[in-house]
Amino acid sequence: MLKYKPPKTLRALFIAHYAPTLLIIMIGPMTGIFNVWKIPTNLIFSIILGIIIFLLGTFVYFKWEIHWTKTYKGQLVTDGIFKYIRHPHYTSVLIVNFGLAFFFYSTAALLIAALSIPLMIWSIIDEEKLLKKQYGEKYIEFMKKTPYRIIPKIF
Repeated sequence: MLKYKPPKTLRALFIAHYAPTLLIIMIGPMTGIFNVWKIPTNLIFSIILGIIIFLLGTFVYFKWEIHWTKTYKGQLVTDGIFKYIRHPHYTSVLIVNFGLAFFFYSTAALLIAALSIPLMIWSIIDEEKLLKKQYGEKYIEFMKKTPYRIIPKIF
């Protein structure tokens, strides 16, 4: 059994990370129900694109979750998906948010997905301060080896 318990501030951030996803799930279907906030593109194209993006986000999430569960014992994890991006969990949540927005064919949901990006970036910057304190030089070396936070070759 894993005895890791994140600090209360970190737990609050995780709740904040999922709030946009929950809003998308609640608001997204309103587009179809009330025939409002439609994405200006073909409905079928938007739904298929949304499914593909959602599945990609789910894939990234499970790559992170399975690797993290198998390897994390309190140490800094730098292999697996972490070789490419430092925060695959945040990446997966962002991808899922955009996938759901397109699936629901909703500009309101797309706006919420876009607004979740600065929230994630703020969380990442805040979390990296804690990780530098916790792991010191090891984390700084990891940052050099894996320069991308959420999107390989971009950010």
